[in-house]
Amino acid sequence: MSDRTLRDCHVLVVEDEYLLAHDMRTELHNAGAIVVGPLGTFAKTVALIETGEHLDGAVLDANLGGEMVFPAADLLIERGVPFVFTTGYDASVIPSRFSAVPRCEKPVDARAILRAIERALTTTPSPQWRA
Repeated sequence: MSDRTLRDCHVLVVEDEYLLAHDMRTELHNAGAIVVGPLGTFAKTVALIETGEHLDGAVLDANLGGEMVFPAADLLIERGVPFVFTTGYDASVIPSRFSAVPRCEKPVDARAILRAIERALTTTPSPQWRA
C-alpha cells in the first residue's frame, strides 16, 4: 500500500504505552496522516469521541490502564469510523461483536499497525461501520 492512503486522514491513536504511542504517532505522521492524540486513558478517549471530532480511523489499545476500551469502540462503530485493536490479549478477550475488527497482537511494531489501519480505511466497510 502507498502512504497516500493515509494522507490527510484524521487517525485517532489510543495507547497507554508511551513508546508504542510515540512510534505510532511518528509512523502515521510520516505517512501523511493527521494524528489525533495519542490518548492514554479510557475517559479521555470517550470524551474526545463524544465531541464529534472528525475521525477517519482509529487505533485502539484494548486495555487502557486496566479499563477495557470496548465502549469507546462501540461509539466509533456508531459513527462509522473504522478502527483496529492493538492488544497483548488473545482473541478470546475481544467480544464477538468485534470479530470483524482487525487485531494487532503486541508486541507489534508501529509499521504493522500502520498497514492494518491502511487496510481498514481502504477496504469496504462492514455493515457494522455504516452510520
